[in-house]
Amino acid sequence: MTYGGIEAGGTKWVCAIGDGPGNLRETVTFPTTTPAETIGRAAGFFTRAEGLAAVGVGSFGPIDVRRSSPTWGSITTTPKPGWAHTDVVSALRLALGLPVAFDTDVNAAALGEQRWGAAIGLDTFCYITVGTGIGGGGVSNGRLLHGLLHPEFGHMRIPHDQARDPFEGACPYHGDCFEGLASGGALRQRWGRSAEELDDAAAWELEAEYLALGLVNVVCTLSPQRIILGGGVMKQPGLLALVRARMREVLAGYIAAPELTDEIDDYVVAPALGDRAGVLGAIELARRVALER
Repeated sequence: MTYGGIEAGGTKWVCAIGDGPGNLRETVTFPTTTPAETIGRAAGFFTRAEGLAAVGVGSFGPIDVRRSSPTWGSITTTPKPGWAHTDVVSALRLALGLPVAFDTDVNAAALGEQRWGAAIGLDTFCYITVGTGIGGGGVSNGRLLHGLLHPEFGHMRIPHDQARDPFEGACPYHGDCFEGLASGGALRQRWGRSAEELDDAAAWELEAEYLALGLVNVVCTLSPQRIILGGGVMKQPGLLALVRARMREVLAGYIAAPELTDEIDDYVVAPALGDRAGVLGAIELARRVALER
């Protein structure tokens, strides 16, 4: 069977047709504009494809993932202008006449990495992306993490030394939460330059500090077997090594697991699927919803 996948990001949408990393027949990327234009463009892409069994969507959020909810399939309280309370699933179903699966973009990326990437064989792990914002998803005991809604790793509270870093934070809801201190948006606001342009060693040491503090929260709360770190900010050379080293220092040997000491290079890793993790995970979402029928 062939499936459609959408990585619905706040900056761009990536749509693909296929059944896995070795068979992506067609892929298109376009900017996220208005809901009507963006969803319509995605629907048009899939309308031209023959034999699709289902479409999966991994979306920026927050989203409503409660199947019993009247607003299931919607983006809810996002700060992205014009997108709050957008019903993504109904619009795609109406346009395509196909089953549509819906989850967060980071849960989809986690699913892609479990099926084909850095989490093969693991049943409890986390995928965290550090880009314009910070998002996190994952799998616990073999199932995608859901509960009241879905994980919001980016809005954890982490220690903020105001003397070292007087920046108030970039999150419009919480100021100096994890995302507000360590996202690409926070880097730009604090330093006046994008992550790609930032070449200050002290700035990257501070970034590694915040990322390590957030990941230690994840380790102590969920006890994942591995953490996968994606997103554009993590492409900074040397940042992953700084994060691993600071994590070991913060944990201070309390958790007696070699994965957090001598084997930490294999514990905190980059996505094996690279930038394709999200859209491939969306294809896996589609495969699963098709099998339910």
